[in-house]
Amino acid sequence: MISEKQFNKEIDIIIANAIREDVGEGDHSSLACISEDALGSAKLLVKDEGIIAGVDFARQVFEFVDPGLELEIKIEDGSPVKYGDVCFYVSGLSQSILKSERLVLNAMQRMSAIATKTNEYVKLLEGTNTKILDTRKTTPGIRALEKWAVKIGGGENHRFALYDMIMLKDNHIDFCGGITKAIEKTKRYLKNNHLDLKIIVEARNLQEIEEILQTEGVYRILIDNFNYQDTAEAVKLINGKCLTESSGGITLETASKYAACGVDYISSGALTHSVHNMDLSLKAVK
Repeated sequence: MISEKQFNKEIDIIIANAIREDVGEGDHSSLACISEDALGSAKLLVKDEGIIAGVDFARQVFEFVDPGLELEIKIEDGSPVKYGDVCFYVSGLSQSILKSERLVLNAMQRMSAIATKTNEYVKLLEGTNTKILDTRKTTPGIRALEKWAVKIGGGENHRFALYDMIMLKDNHIDFCGGITKAIEKTKRYLKNNHLDLKIIVEARNLQEIEEILQTEGVYRILIDNFNYQDTAEAVKLINGKCLTESSGGITLETASKYAACGVDYISSGALTHSVHNMDLSLKAVK
């Protein structure tokens, strides 16, 4: 994963761009009917149940829009919530609260859905040595938010993007002309460019795993679209020489069976690409 400094920069970019997109030259609805010095307060109301995520992001949004806004947090990120819970109160200039509202809600609804789904996998894998990973199957432009939500839900982040880890998948291997050739060329590339990046290699069958194990320097083997029997055989074959990761259509119904095969990680795109937003609203406190 990228550094904390770079991650925070991504969050700053998301906030600035989202406010630019939503507010533009001004929130004319608020400007038209609310005095610029009018004060008010609002509450973040939960109308669903699950794991809340995005409270700290909301704090950063309010700070960006108006440093004078005051936030009273009642429920922290990663906490279970139910219908009727109030996560926080925000108070200050009414125009500033309204300018922030949509970004806060859009982000928190999606982040909470991702955290909730991730937490379901985490609970399912309790008692095993297997951890749940996200993927790059994220919404363009808000990857940092979605990966942040996975962490809040108790999962772990895979690589952030194409630049912070090497992953040699089937297309790389086929375009290059084979597994061994792809790995060796990659190691030379990293050396020549003075890069220190971990190498993950995808295997489509047990024979490819045997070939990968003939080459030094592989951090993790991606055991992709294997059945349970072959996954267990693959783990036995690898025998701790590098880390193992199962992927390929793994669901809540099948995750525990793959974990039972002994893999170190399970990666699932469904954490971020197949969730239904948590129902939240920001309501004025009268």
